[in-house]
Amino acid sequence: MAGTEMMTDPGVYKMVAGVAALGLAAAAGTIGQSIAVGKSVEAMARQPEVKNDVRASMLLGLVFIESLVLYALVVAFITLFV
Repeated sequence: MAGTEMMTDPGVYKMVAGVAALGLAAAAGTIGQSIAVGKSVEAMARQPEVKNDVRASMLLGLVFIESLVLYALVVAFITLFV
């Protein structure tokens, strides 16, 4: 009986939605960051004279990708506690 009551509690669905959203955002962010770093290293290997410009652009892109993951964390917390 206790298992059935737990599955009908709306809090369980909120928790599953929050965890799924955060997991999906983290996975997508990881894939995006790995592609960005790989392409930046490839660009630096092809043209070493522009490595400072490429590095700055890469770091800016990584900051934007990571900020989206942090926004997903905030949304997950809002989903869980509101």
